[in-house]
Amino acid sequence: MERKVYDQMAQLDSCHWWFTARRRILDGVIERIVRPPRDARILELGAGTGHNLAMLSRFGEVEASELDPGARELASERLGRPVVEAALPDLSMFPAETYDLVALLDVLEHVTDDTGSLTAIFERLKPGGALLLTVPINPWMWSAHDVAHHHHRRYRKSEIRQLATNAGYRIDLLSPFNSLLFPPIAAVRLVGKLTHKDDSDDAMPSAPVNKVLDMVFGMERGLIGRVPLPFGVSLVAVLRRPR
Repeated sequence: MERKVYDQMAQLDSCHWWFTARRRILDGVIERIVRPPRDARILELGAGTGHNLAMLSRFGEVEASELDPGARELASERLGRPVVEAALPDLSMFPAETYDLVALLDVLEHVTDDTGSLTAIFERLKPGGALLLTVPINPWMWSAHDVAHHHHRRYRKSEIRQLATNAGYRIDLLSPFNSLLFPPIAAVRLVGKLTHKDDSDDAMPSAPVNKVLDMVFGMERGLIGRVPLPFGVSLVAVLRRPR
């Protein structure tokens, strides 16, 4: 990602509605669908500024990697121990068949070799362990936001299903999310394309708007995995290595 995107993330990741509601949603997915063992071994790849590490630590002992030096330093401070440098698909620094949960949260779209990356993660999971994956979906939504974040692609649900199956995973969950706010977000992205907007759309809204967006997005915590969501801005998957 561009340097300014990391800097903005560091400023907003504790209060912006997208980060705060998303963490609650992912916490619910881990609790209800991943169901890791007590004191699980957890690895987050591409941890960014470390804004998910406290949430993940609720479920076990967390290790993490991050490529960007500035983000890695902040993530290390938040984790309380060093976050290492690792570039997918090379995970040779992590032992095989070790982790109960690997989190890859809005990272796969940044990686050139997504097939090799999913295979490398599969090899690091214990039998029965799970990959928690989120990616942006809908290629037609491609916008300046994706360019600023250095995305290689936005996925289709069918593409993630095929990638997961080819790598040997069992699919426990494959669902769109950020669905309740999909219409306004899609409209903003389309308008941006028509007006040739050339920057990201990550700005902090006013406090009342931020609170409402956090509440609406956060409602999906109780929906995902229980109610079919036909569309969304992103996709969340729980991919399990069979025992």
